[in-house]
Amino acid sequence: MASRDETARVLKAYSEAWLASDLDKVLASYHDDIELHYMGDSPLAGSHRGRDAAFVALGQASVRTSRKLIAVEDVLVGESLGALIAVEDLGDPPRRVRRILLYRVQDEKLRECWLFDEDQRFVDQLWSKEV
Repeated sequence: MASRDETARVLKAYSEAWLASDLDKVLASYHDDIELHYMGDSPLAGSHRGRDAAFVALGQASVRTSRKLIAVEDVLVGESLGALIAVEDLGDPPRRVRRILLYRVQDEKLRECWLFDEDQRFVDQLWSKEV
């Protein structure tokens, strides 16, 4: 289990890379055994285990959803988990959505992520589009 300091450091670096649209640093932040857990009822909902599966899911989310990170409102750090509260414009025309990304850090990398959306029904509609 990562320490509070390690979790804070990893989440801060990740959020800075994401805000800067630095895709190389963003992708380098993920652990080889990353697990993404998407909520909702869409083709992307469920768990995506390992870098290959996670990168496919991330790519599909980007293709299906025109998206732009507007802000990281807060970085929260606890004993074993940390979270980013992010605001993104999603869809075309864009609609502002607050998202909570809950992370578990391991080996100085993001090991696991649970994504919770403010308007899950809207995100499900976007993620259910044919590509």
